[in-house]
Amino acid sequence: MKLIKILSVILLLSSFCYGQQWFSFYSEGPVFCQAIEGQYLWVGTGRYLSKINTLTGVVEETYSDLIVNGYSGVTAIAIDQKGNKWIGTGDGIIAKFDGQNWTFYNKNYSMLKGSIRSIAIDQQGNPWVGTTEGILLAKFDGQNWTVYNSSHPDPLGLATVTSVAVDQQGNKWVGTDRCGLQKFDGQNWTVYDKSNSNLPDLDVLSIAVDQQGDKWICTGLGLVKYDGQNWTVSPGFNPASIAIDQQGNKWLGSNGGGMAKFDGQNWTVYTTRNSSLPGDWVHSIAIDQQGNKWLGTDNGLAKFDGQNWTVCKIINSLPNPGVISIAIDQQGNKWVGTFAGLAKYDGKNWCVYDTSNSRLPGFIVPSIAIDQQGNAWVGANEGLAKIEGQNWTVYTTSNSSLPGDWVNSIAIDQQGNKWIGTSGGLAKFDGQKWTVFNSSNSGLPYSWIYSVVIDQQGNKWIGAGGGLAKFDGQNWTLYTDINSGLPGYIVYSVAINDKGNKWVGTDNGLAKFDGQNWTTYNTNNSGLPGSTVYSIAIDELGNIWVAIDGGLAKFDGQNWTVYTHENSGLPNDIVRSIIVDQNGNKWIGTYGGLALFREEGVIFTVTDVKKDNSSLPESFSLSQNYPNPFNPSTTISYSIPEGRVVTLKVYDMLGKEVTTLLNEFKEAGNHSLQFNASSLPSGIYIYTIQAGEFRDSKKLVLLK
Repeated sequence: MKLIKILSVILLLSSFCYGQQWFSFYSEGPVFCQAIEGQYLWVGTGRYLSKINTLTGVVEETYSDLIVNGYSGVTAIAIDQKGNKWIGTGDGIIAKFDGQNWTFYNKNYSMLKGSIRSIAIDQQGNPWVGTTEGILLAKFDGQNWTVYNSSHPDPLGLATVTSVAVDQQGNKWVGTDRCGLQKFDGQNWTVYDKSNSNLPDLDVLSIAVDQQGDKWICTGLGLVKYDGQNWTVSPGFNPASIAIDQQGNKWLGSNGGGMAKFDGQNWTVYTTRNSSLPGDWVHSIAIDQQGNKWLGTDNGLAKFDGQNWTVCKIINSLPNPGVISIAIDQQGNKWVGTFAGLAKYDGKNWCVYDTSNSRLPGFIVPSIAIDQQGNAWVGANEGLAKIEGQNWTVYTTSNSSLPGDWVNSIAIDQQGNKWIGTSGGLAKFDGQKWTVFNSSNSGLPYSWIYSVVIDQQGNKWIGAGGGLAKFDGQNWTLYTDINSGLPGYIVYSVAINDKGNKWVGTDNGLAKFDGQNWTTYNTNNSGLPGSTVYSIAIDELGNIWVAIDGGLAKFDGQNWTVYTHENSGLPNDIVRSIIVDQNGNKWIGTYGGLALFREEGVIFTVTDVKKDNSSLPESFSLSQNYPNPFNPSTTISYSIPEGRVVTLKVYDMLGKEVTTLLNEFKEAGNHSLQFNASSLPSGIYIYTIQAGEFRDSKKLVLLK
């Protein structure tokens, strides 16, 4: 199984350069779970599993296998004594990841049912798994799964396991969502509810065991401490997640109320209103070796060192992973339409527009076009918007002659007229006057319009349900799957190359029309990986790029090349949109995010291929750090004559990796970075560089 790895995504800003073929952009989403492994933080979101270096603040790897295989998010993580990561998903799948290989246990193999809510590791390294299908606990000993059902009566049969913790004696403490707290010693169950404990609520959301063996229980009506005999309830804050630091402070996350610190007597509460916490739903808390708190919220990840906040972008900030339209303006900004809003990307920063922070007329954005003045025309599911700098003008069926509120396509002719394909027909808008065409008053075969393209002669080619229509301003010509070579009934997309050939995407394949003859391409006679062709783009070499329901296809006139998530950096195989920029980069919208691709390596700016090479180094080299010895900071310099992914790591004298200083693509040139070793003891360390086949190492001396 192929892993789509996104290397070196900096937490606060992603930068991309010339040399790498694929880049991917994703939506942030909530952070459900976390686990600490030495200097690394493993983060589970609604879409991915990411590995973050807590010392350098770098997302070193992101694994999307869990989503590629259809699993609905990472909901639980635990790490055993051998470093194996045990990952639970919302679909009831358990995955084991040893750092290189994945092993998946699904419901058939493991007898697990429901979603995985919690995983705990016992002293023998066995994972114990709680699910949302009854009060059920499962143990895996490396070969066999054993399922234990609580004997506690659940009258409605709706109780589920929300959390699992293991104490120093090996007892499993199980939280449920309506039957209180339960203890399992391997043979017997003990139930704690309102009849035999001081639990204020039977909804137990999370459990932690401190160094004294006390159990700290998060309930819907407050925090509870149980020392084996006495119950102590601390009301006032209703926690859903908990972590305990080395000083014994309890860090608590809530469902909507932010985060609180409890030192045993005093409460300190942090919310989005009085801090930089990015979201008030705090699903998970992890504490690293430096004592930093990593907070997984409904709006991303944050790091809190006790005074300062860092809001971390694990992945790029699309408003939604489903990308269905893309346009590029004269300044090179990318406008991206999704199933939950619009985003503008200038190469560094994302600006997201939705119905809550703008006048966007609807949350689904199936079409975008840029006019000669640089204004963005945005088609949504509830109307059309013109964005002119900071000003928005919205057109709907209620305030204009727009024939339908669902706007699927926008084309702009040489006179600046907008040709708008909607759910109620085709409209021409000159800025003041509307002219409407539908199946009743024109040659359109159907009033639901999917695509509009204008050729060099000014003819409009309109794709609709029922076929393809050509309109020369006076006359209509209709092509259907009955009177032409169209392979399908619905026309989703049209593109025209420099020879005037029309490439037409349908619900049953692709067609080429040269004005007289039709050539049809489908899954039987070509390399198309699917039947529904959503979008078509033509690059400067004349290659046809086809966005389809089974991946991305390139056709050079003779040969087909197919890209899927299995053989490329595509985040998903349902590809809805594609556009080619002036550098030959393909911007590809999928149901799993936005991908950027160029066979010779992505060119993010024009200067990437026009820069002066006279001052570039002639060879790879790693310089001695300066100063050396040092305390606590030193500078490490290196030179690369060609763009490469550069990795810089520091090791102790036993060969143990201390930190990764760098792991990202760097352009050709002379580079340097700062290494702050304030958290390390005095001693001799080795720093190593790798850039392609080039490797070198040098010693550095830390004296405190």
